[in-house]
Order: sequence, then C-alpha cells, then structure tokens
Amino acid sequence: MSIAVQGVTKYYGEQKALDNVSFEVKKGEIVGFLGPNGAGKSTMMRIITGFIPATSGFVFVNDIDISSNTTEIKKIIGYLPENNPLYPEMYVREYLGFVASVYKMSNSLKKQIDNVIEITGLAPEQKKRIGSLSKGYRQRVGLAQALIHNPDVLILDEATSGLDPNQIVEIRNLIREAGKEKTVLLSTHIMQEAEAICDRVIIIDKGVIVADEEKNKIYSLLKCQKQTIHVEFNREVDKSELKNIPYVSKVQQIRKDSWLIEAEGEEDIRPAIFSFAVKNNLTVLSLQKEESNLEEVFRHLTNG
Repeated sequence: MSIAVQGVTKYYGEQKALDNVSFEVKKGEIVGFLGPNGAGKSTMMRIITGFIPATSGFVFVNDIDISSNTTEIKKIIGYLPENNPLYPEMYVREYLGFVASVYKMSNSLKKQIDNVIEITGLAPEQKKRIGSLSKGYRQRVGLAQALIHNPDVLILDEATSGLDPNQIVEIRNLIREAGKEKTVLLSTHIMQEAEAICDRVIIIDKGVIVADEEKNKIYSLLKCQKQTIHVEFNREVDKSELKNIPYVSKVQQIRKDSWLIEAEGEEDIRPAIFSFAVKNNLTVLSLQKEESNLEEVFRHLTNG
C-alpha cells in the first residue's frame, strides 16, 4: 500500500479531531477525502505528510513509518496545503528552483522546472513575482511545488480552490494524469470534482470515517432512503392528489404541469404514477427518475 493509516486518533488539548481513523490507498489510486468543515480532513493530511504527529495510531507511506522517518517521507510526498503558503516576493521560477534545492535536486534541474511549469500552465506567468499573480495562478504555483520533485504520493488539500471553470478542468486533467503513476489523496468541497476524477471516496464526519467505497458503489448507501421522480402531465393536477400516491413523501411544483415527486423506500413508484394518470385521464408527457449523486450521499451521511 502507498498509504496505510491505522487507528489514528488526534487530540488538540481536550478536543478530539480524529477518532481511531483507518484506511488504505493503493498505488495508482485517486481517492477523494471528503467531509464538512472541521471534520478532520486537513488534520489527517497534515499527519500523513509528517507536519504534525498523531496522538495515537500509525501511518505508513510506501511502507515507511512516518513517526520514525519524517524526512524520508517528505521526499516521496508532494503536498499542497489548503492555505497554499508561498513566498510572494519571489519570482515563479526562482521559487520553484528554491523548492527543488530543498529536495536537493541537481540533475536536470532546469528541465524539471520547465516541465512542471508546462504541465501546470504557468508559462505565461513564470517571470512574475508570486505576489502579483491571481489566486488561480498562485494555486498553480502550489501545485507545481508539490510536483517538482516527482513524488510517488500526492496529498492535495482543496487543489482547485480559487480557479475559474476552465482552469478547474485543466487541473482535474492534470490530477487524473498524475494518478496513472502516483497515489493521490484529494480533499475537496466540490462533489462534482470527486465524481469526475476519483476512483474511490472516503467520507469523514466529526473525526470518524462514515464511508469508504469505490465511487460506483457509494451510491448504494442511499438505497432504501428515497427516490425522486420528475413528471410532466398534459394538464394541471391537484397537489393533494399527487400526495396520495403510495410512498410519496413530498411534492413540489416546478412549472404549471411539471412536478418533482419524492418517495420513501426502494419500491419504484413510476408504475403508481402511471396508474394515477390513467385513473385521472391524464397523459404523461415525460417521466424521469433522478439518479443519486455524491452530494446526496454526502448530505445523508453527514446530516447536511
């Protein structure tokens, strides 16, 4: 395993930030690490990268115990913290050269800097001071410093924060490409982002792991919870009549003849809606069952 977290607990004074957290991430896997604000995501990432110690438990990166060899761990991890600390007075190329020197890189240094500037899209701004860059470009500099030493493992805390839609797509593609050869642990508040690039999703709430599933299986956690149907009839319908359809819990009018119907349980209510239409001499113009999405799973598991 590239990352193995075993029974990690973390206290800040008397406050418990992480409670017996365990998970593993395999090489070549992109894992989304999701949770509400204050759930413990950044704390866990700081522990994995060796910036803060766990109160108890163990973390191994490439089979190395981080508590016994923090320096070696930092050589094989690329880390982009949430607040992306940079030196605003330094120029982009100067800063990347400085970071490379910290990792004691000497061979093909210019080539590696050129390469990371190209893949992060920094070429137009490479001769500018970091302090003069937009937030989006500063985020790219943060990504570049995480990649400069070609690490085996990438820990990215809100990697696309502050980027415009076009930049987000570019960075997602970069992360997806990196995941072909590297292990990537990615925290994000953007559910669509996790759905777009992650192989697996871990959800943490109040310091406890509440879900750890492959992306295409995590939707099963909503099974038996509810279903949402979008239906359009050929004429107006009384809202109270729709509520009498079996299992229906909520009815919302979208337009004059269009409704959003929520129902409890796993019983497919579309046949019941058709029966209702026939009974009331209605024509169903459209009937669509909305698929569950990651945001819905997230809200359900974290009581959002």
